[in-house]
Amino acid sequence: MLINLLPDFFAVLNSTDRIAAYLRYFDNHRSLLEAYWANYVVEPDSPHFSEVVKSAALAGRSDLRTMLERMDVVTLARNTEDQCKILLEMDSDIDVVLMVGVGAANAGELVVGGRAVAFVCLEHFTSVANPETAGLGLDPELIPLWLSHEIAHGVRYTSPTSHSEMRSIIDDMGGYYSYWETGKRASLRELLINEGIAVQVSRLISTGHAAWEYYGYDRREYARIREMGPVVARSLMGNFEKSGLGLRLKYLSDGMSEDARRVGDFVVPERCGYYVGARMVEQAVAMKGTAWTVRASATEIAEVSGEAAESA
Repeated sequence: MLINLLPDFFAVLNSTDRIAAYLRYFDNHRSLLEAYWANYVVEPDSPHFSEVVKSAALAGRSDLRTMLERMDVVTLARNTEDQCKILLEMDSDIDVVLMVGVGAANAGELVVGGRAVAFVCLEHFTSVANPETAGLGLDPELIPLWLSHEIAHGVRYTSPTSHSEMRSIIDDMGGYYSYWETGKRASLRELLINEGIAVQVSRLISTGHAAWEYYGYDRREYARIREMGPVVARSLMGNFEKSGLGLRLKYLSDGMSEDARRVGDFVVPERCGYYVGARMVEQAVAMKGTAWTVRASATEIAEVSGEAAESA
């Protein structure tokens, strides 16, 4: 189901007291926004919450308004959702949310009360980098790419026929997704495959983009990760079945120090696990199809892919 939070957010911007209005907006959509903040920003009960709210509520939004005047983002999102339903043979309810975030992730996945959420934060898709909002200046044509990526996660996490570790962990947590808890408990193989599947889905749904855009890299990052592929592959050997938040942060997160990404004499590139994961699932997608792969366990995918899973 498509949930469009844009009218409510613009009501905040049109208020005479934007900060108070944002707090009302947060309360009105607490279950969703609380999960967004806890996973991608800061805990809502953190002392930094009010600072971030003030910055987001008072920021200028001319770039966002201009983009929305020329792009029908609602139709774009609906079409993406419809394509994913067919490609992934969706059998669970997933909310697709259009929202304005607070400058954190450009898109993301959640599960709230057993229901998956795929959201996109439109401040990042205005084609103009905006330091005031931390907007990345991405082309709005990339919205389907990122939404389909997150919808794929939602299917893997909540489909009744999913065999994934992520689904089991989320079920154990009462139907709630936590980046931090899944990072601690899921095997590195599952975490890599989880992102790799989402990359492959985005390639099928949103065609024609530069190769690096499907991973969230720029051209230089993409070239470096491909160049360092053998080093990254060696660093993964013996670690696929291990779990620990440090592994997720090392291979799949932005903002980690070089020391945190060091393997022997080398430093692995940030988020290199997206590239590795996409390689790990390529053969499964080709042989078994996307709907099967998005629900398969990491072990099942490795068995189909053979040595590709170990040498990606």
